[in-house]
Amino acid sequence: MDFALTPEQSALRERARRYTVEVLQPHEAQFERDHGVLPKAAADEFRRAAIEANLHAGSLPRSVGGQGWSVLEQVIVHEQLGQVTGGLWSYIPGAYNVLLHCDPAQRARYLDPSIRGERNGSYAITEKDAGSDARTMAATAKRDPASGEYVLNGEKWFVTGPDDTDFMIFHAIVTDGDRRLPTLFLVDYDTPGLRLSHDPDYMHTFADRHPQFILEDVRVPAGAILGGIGEADQLTNEWFVEERIHIGARCGGAMERLLALAVEWSTSRIQFGQRIYDFQGVSFPLADSAADAAAARLLTRECAWLADSGADPKVVHARASIAKLFASEAAFRCADRVVQVFGGRGYMRENPAERFFRELRVDRIWEGTSEIQRLIIARSLEKRGVGRVVGEA
Repeated sequence: MDFALTPEQSALRERARRYTVEVLQPHEAQFERDHGVLPKAAADEFRRAAIEANLHAGSLPRSVGGQGWSVLEQVIVHEQLGQVTGGLWSYIPGAYNVLLHCDPAQRARYLDPSIRGERNGSYAITEKDAGSDARTMAATAKRDPASGEYVLNGEKWFVTGPDDTDFMIFHAIVTDGDRRLPTLFLVDYDTPGLRLSHDPDYMHTFADRHPQFILEDVRVPAGAILGGIGEADQLTNEWFVEERIHIGARCGGAMERLLALAVEWSTSRIQFGQRIYDFQGVSFPLADSAADAAAARLLTRECAWLADSGADPKVVHARASIAKLFASEAAFRCADRVVQVFGGRGYMRENPAERFFRELRVDRIWEGTSEIQRLIIARSLEKRGVGRVVGEA
């Protein structure tokens, strides 16, 4: 396996780097000072610049207006996006990969405008009493025989999306006798009966909000079903695998920036007559994080290579969990170490290290907690074999 980038991939990486450094990073400190409020003009500029740089809808095929990137190319880009705080990359136009299952009418209404940056969607899965264990999901979708419509009821938490999000992918249970059929529905935010119940603040200051919604007797046509009745678990799992790989890549990018900031600071900061970098208490933790960053990057890129090579999807699933688990845990350790290197300055919110410290914490929770990743990995070791999970494809 050869991880050397092609000239085209190197050019893609440089486009993503320039976009991150020149378009997004100049806004991150003010975004923090404004408590996560981004002026519409800035958000519009983020979208325009992303489209101009051909960085929008990267994971979607060219046949629907996307960039058609390989999984490795997606990783290359997300390694750069991970080097900005505030999650400002959320404003890059795109769509969840499950929207590839849109029928022509759904595509015109949801997928196409999302790619153009005119709409934004969220994924409504988690509930008050149903988090990691989706089997306890209480949201329901019942067909009205008289009208053919489906009546949706449920409460969803952590429905993530930026401030202009206007539709959700609602994960609910359709009952057929004794069968529970997990199904996805496309629901506009302005549909009667759908209301935002709570929009809490979180530990991080992020472009994405994570509000809670209640759906009470929300009526949608049968044409709102995405991908077919009973298909939700499979479709959602495809999204989870992609997003876990992206998280691994962004965590690797965050570690790269954190280490660059720490080395620059500690090699110029003089205390007790010498650079603080020359104290092993400063340089050794950074060396440990450099090893972590290199390992996280290799794990994530190898997982992407396996996916692009047509490896067993179940093995790719396990490798994505390994990449996310290691990278998210390592990135948080790195942020903690770098805050310590900066001392009191590291505790100031104007310092990217402080922001990363708060932001990277959620990567160990969302899209499957570290404990869930360990469960997936452990089960895969038993079912697929140690060699396939940690070594052979």
